[in-house]
Amino acid sequence: MAENLKECGVPCKLSRDDLQDLCRRRRIHCRDLQVNKHNFNDYEVEYLCDVKRDKEDEELYLVKWKGFPEADNTWEPRKNLKCLKLVKEFRQDLVAELRRQRRRHKNPVPKRLGKELTSALVQRAKQRLSLQRWEDHLNKTRSHPGRILVLNEVDLEGPPRDFTYINNYRVGRGIELNEMALGCECEDCGREPLNGCCPGASLHRTAYNKLGQVRLRAGQPIYECNTRCRCGADCPNRVVQRGIQFDMCIFKTPNGRGWGVRTLQRIKKNTFVMEYVGEIITTDEAEKRGHLYDRQGSTYLFDLDYVEDVYTVDAAHQGNISHFVNHSCNPNLQVYNVFIENIDERLPRIALFSTRAIPAGEELTFDYKMQIDPVDTESTRMDSSFSLAPLSSIPSSPKKRLRVECRCGSDSCRKYLF
Repeated sequence: MAENLKECGVPCKLSRDDLQDLCRRRRIHCRDLQVNKHNFNDYEVEYLCDVKRDKEDEELYLVKWKGFPEADNTWEPRKNLKCLKLVKEFRQDLVAELRRQRRRHKNPVPKRLGKELTSALVQRAKQRLSLQRWEDHLNKTRSHPGRILVLNEVDLEGPPRDFTYINNYRVGRGIELNEMALGCECEDCGREPLNGCCPGASLHRTAYNKLGQVRLRAGQPIYECNTRCRCGADCPNRVVQRGIQFDMCIFKTPNGRGWGVRTLQRIKKNTFVMEYVGEIITTDEAEKRGHLYDRQGSTYLFDLDYVEDVYTVDAAHQGNISHFVNHSCNPNLQVYNVFIENIDERLPRIALFSTRAIPAGEELTFDYKMQIDPVDTESTRMDSSFSLAPLSSIPSSPKKRLRVECRCGSDSCRKYLF
């Protein structure tokens, strides 16, 4: 019985912060929560709720203390506050909200703010906290070197609901994948490839140059080395499997396109940027889900139709940062089919490479309806709207739809997504 109890676990409804506060109040030492006699009386500012000026014109801030209910909020003079970043963010939010409400004041801090203004500031502070927690979660979950930042300067929307960040494909119910790959015997795949290395074994060309940039035309498949190969992790034919190398920012777009992704570092032309990952499902299941997604107003279905239209990737609820990449009729990313551990041509990995040099700060996009030379026998069709625009007029099928307006804003915009 005792052994069974050791393996038994019950989820706690309290957050880590709440548990820390409970231990401090009851003066309980807890190594896991890092609570001890040296920090029983530590108080941390969670966010600032309000500001006013007293008779001596000194600024007083209403403080929400971390781990304490709002009923315990207190007014504190600015000189007592050590949270300079929170004070700066609060004042920036205040100025922005005053402009939005078209209110002008000679003094940057009014005598009193009023309920409407303080309510907006508290909402913004709570949103910033929730986005920061989501950003921390994403960076703890990711397996790739590139960091993820989250930013919303447009509205009060928080993290997406019912979305799980994953690093690789998840296999849907009823699908069994059998790894099918052969390993090369090359000691140096770049300088002395034996029998064409892994690409040659599949009767294809090596995909990358010495700098790791793709040199194949869009539509031609990429075959990388795998775990069965003799070469090591530094092999030049291992690019996509190393994961996202660039820091990126998930940001809220100002023109109604929902969330988007921008790079925070310069990306050279023909460079691997990210994979499109999600749940692998059958096309029959995709058809069923498409009905539901159309009614909800957006869908994230990507057909894996390199040779056969058998499987689809659904990134609606499980995906990586590519889930947030928007469409453009003049994109800076291009799709390639990649084979690594599995050379089953019905199950390629979907990799996005840069079509040109991309400066830091530019939004990343790809064409959901890209057209590729039919000689290359690859359609890489994106069966998704990705927008939050109403789609009530769209038929209940992910394969056949009425036109959806495009908001990419490029000079070559086709005006419609589908």
